[in-house]
Amino acid sequence: MSGEEMVNDVGNNPKLTVLPLIALIFYEVSGGPFGVEDSVRAGGGPLLSLLGFLVFPLIWSIPEALVTAELATSFPENGGYVIWISSAFGPFWGFQEGFWKWFSGVMDNALYPVLFLDYLKHSFPLFNRLIARIPALLGITVSLTYLNYRGLHIVGLSAVSLAVFSLFPFLVMAILSVPHIRPKQWLVVDFKKVHWRGYFNSMFWNLNYWDKASTLTGEVKNPSKTFPKALLGAVILVVSSYLIPLLAGTGALHTSSSEWIDGYFAEVGMLIGGFWLKWWIQAAAAMSNMGLFEAEMSSDAFQLLGMSEMGMLPAIFASRSKYGTPTVSILCSATGVIFLSWMSFQEILEFLNFLYAIGMLLEFAAFIKLRLKKPDLHRPYRVPLQTFGATMLCLPPAMLLILVMCLASLKTFLVSGAVILLGVFLYPTLVHAKNRKWTRFETEQPAAPLSTSLGGHLDVPESRQEVTDEVSVSLLPALSPSNIEKDCTEVLLEEDLKLEQGSQ
Repeated sequence: MSGEEMVNDVGNNPKLTVLPLIALIFYEVSGGPFGVEDSVRAGGGPLLSLLGFLVFPLIWSIPEALVTAELATSFPENGGYVIWISSAFGPFWGFQEGFWKWFSGVMDNALYPVLFLDYLKHSFPLFNRLIARIPALLGITVSLTYLNYRGLHIVGLSAVSLAVFSLFPFLVMAILSVPHIRPKQWLVVDFKKVHWRGYFNSMFWNLNYWDKASTLTGEVKNPSKTFPKALLGAVILVVSSYLIPLLAGTGALHTSSSEWIDGYFAEVGMLIGGFWLKWWIQAAAAMSNMGLFEAEMSSDAFQLLGMSEMGMLPAIFASRSKYGTPTVSILCSATGVIFLSWMSFQEILEFLNFLYAIGMLLEFAAFIKLRLKKPDLHRPYRVPLQTFGATMLCLPPAMLLILVMCLASLKTFLVSGAVILLGVFLYPTLVHAKNRKWTRFETEQPAAPLSTSLGGHLDVPESRQEVTDEVSVSLLPALSPSNIEKDCTEVLLEEDLKLEQGSQ
């Protein structure tokens, strides 16, 4: 198949619309209230948990979603945050961001096949035995990976169906709990039982990853309008999916906070509605983990595809199947999931939170840097704040990120440090491989932002004007053999001068 035919095949694949994108973002961030039970135990009672899911979205989720909406619509390509960081700080830091986020995403995805079986083993004890558990883990991973291979639109539609099935039993539980609600039980807190590290990690993990869907922006129909709408809908859906079940369970039942551990909502359902509701919640939890896996796998794979299209990774990572999906990138992410699935839940949670926090600090810095460096950058959606206000918007979530990192264990610091060092050494290794032509790299920049050369005049069709961005002209000069010693900032400044002269 020729390159032109492949481009046409990819272009003919259905694009994501608002509803499937909301479902994918929902599963990137949440997937439902499964896993929030531990916030009640770590918070010493319902009060801190409920306050957390009211306050944290204001100081963390909404700022992150706003920053994502502005940057994702300004750079509507599959590289997502890798492109943002490269544009603000150069390709070295863009690669580091991509490596940290991909590694933390694969670690996160390794949780879901395990959690899938953890919910099932309460009804099917067979999955407690390794002889059944290991084949089941491999079977789940392979089958869900194949679903990703078949096409992103299929994943999006599947996510919509899974979200409805996963959330409906909690709506039923909330309705059944109304006659038994005692509001004073929401105010219970025992500060002697509060475990602050577990509490903040639980809150952070259940409310992060709003930026992950940016790696799918190139697969979204009319991203400048679709993406902000989808992010707004997802914020409302995520916060509601946490607060409604927690208000119902903690308000209707008088139970000790120590009983609120992962999977406890199934017991809450039984106490409120009976065994039928317990089984329904268990089935919903299992299906939700499938949705979480699918959404994370899609973002991780398309991130690698975007990095390959920018020349950061070998061209093989950009190869697409007949369904428009990045085959090698999907296989690479699936392999990482299989090798990391042996780790415990808490270990994975703390490791991925630490790496994710570092990446988010860099994203907030890039958001502010691009506001200062490129005030006239075309932003189809712009956070309605001036640069000072935008900086203040990023300050509370940045402080939260630093707090989460400071609360990490020594083991987390060591493991995360090793991953960071690996990324630092991997970048020059890939540059050397490209210069030596050990493998083929893409030589052209992503087509969507613009069509131009470093020589001067921009040649952008009028219909593509809304996605034009001169910042992305030189995302990866350092990876090009002919420009290996050029500074990215100098190239951008030179082009700006030429643009100004051409307009005079």
